Amino acid sequence: MKIKHLLLSVLFAFAFLTNTATAGEHEATASQFMTQEQLKAQEAETYHPKSVPELIVSFFHTTGLDAIMNPKEGVKNGQGIEMSTFAQSWGRVIMFLIVFVLFYLAIAKGFEPLLLLPIAFGGLLANIPIANMTGPHGMLGIIYNMGIANEFFPLLIFMGVGAMTDFGPLLANPKTALLGGAAQFGIFGSLVGAAALSQYTGMVDFTLKQSAAISIIGGADGPTSIFIASALAPELLGAIAVAAYSYMALVPVIQPPIMKALTSEEERKIVMKTTRKVNRLEKLIFPLVVIMLIALILPDAAPLMGAFAFGNFAKESGVVDRLSNEMQNSLINVVTIFLGFGVGMTLQADKFLVAETLGIMVIGLLAFAAGTAAGVLMARAMNKFSKEPINPLIGAAGVSAVPMAARVASKVGSEAKPGNILLMHAMGPNVAGVIGSAVAAGVLLSIFK
Repeated sequence: MKIKHLLLSVLFAFAFLTNTATAGEHEATASQFMTQEQLKAQEAETYHPKSVPELIVSFFHTTGLDAIMNPKEGVKNGQGIEMSTFAQSWGRVIMFLIVFVLFYLAIAKGFEPLLLLPIAFGGLLANIPIANMTGPHGMLGIIYNMGIANEFFPLLIFMGVGAMTDFGPLLANPKTALLGGAAQFGIFGSLVGAAALSQYTGMVDFTLKQSAAISIIGGADGPTSIFIASALAPELLGAIAVAAYSYMALVPVIQPPIMKALTSEEERKIVMKTTRKVNRLEKLIFPLVVIMLIALILPDAAPLMGAFAFGNFAKESGVVDRLSNEMQNSLINVVTIFLGFGVGMTLQADKFLVAETLGIMVIGLLAFAAGTAAGVLMARAMNKFSKEPINPLIGAAGVSAVPMAARVASKVGSEAKPGNILLMHAMGPNVAGVIGSAVAAGVLLSIFK
């Protein structure tokens, strides 16, 4: 009997709450709809008839041309931050010119077009006045909050990169992992350099977090740079991303002079022996070993390395080809579009046209050059003590620009000695550099916990 009364009480309470909620919904719905007479009365209060000349003038005031020609005090960007009159006018014009230069580099010169083009187009949209596309409800703002602010898109990119990576060259010659580690000197060296410049020269004014975010450019790893910048210095994301991908694209221009300056003609002619064939079980176990080491030693690197290891493990398992192919193709392509637009949102005039941007470009270039030099010097040292000859050129592939850095090393080697193919040897330090940059990112994140 008591149970029966309890059930009836619950039933009546549920019915009462349902009726109350329904009544509230009806009231809210009724307030949203008005009669035609009420709508006309409301319009009469806010709109006044205008002559044709007045309509033309009124229309002009809604154009972007007027917003650029006649900037106003108090105008805010999509994030609610007040913009200077320069950023509203000449700043937008300058950003349009920069965007067109990026279009030229991506299309005519082939500089990382897959990401540089959507980044540039996102920057173009971000600087359109009045449209407010960077606001919380604007297209770019939605994309940014959907995957950049929470660092999700770089992880998906890493998953696709993992599915496209072959660890065979690294496993066949494990000591080349040292070259990938040596190339990360550029990251930590630029961190110290950026902090020292800010503290002692006054030329730039970077916080320690900002210096750490900038330093990752030295690894020539775009997704990792975006991941770190989103976590530590989102206000510098646009400049860091553009610098990282620009230097990745300029690998064939920047690296060869450094490689030739640090090696002799005889060293560049060194022919390396063919490595052993790596069996499938080794490739299958390796990503699991890597992620377990990360779990035990550096959990802060787990997001990046977890996504990377899963992509590679799915590929090497051989039983989920559909998933692996999806990560290598459709997924990474779609995410690349969103990632580019999200990063492009940060290329707003009031954020990009600052003195710090020039500092980022200079420090990033020095960091990348230092990473290349450290890899070559490490390879030279290893060649002195190794039983089997090591061509120092493969040390330059220790940066994370996969596979471009490996191709450049092989090209310089074949120029010194025609027929000397170093590509597969250089892929070992190249993929080790991807792991190294992710580990460096985890170290930087752990510093600020």
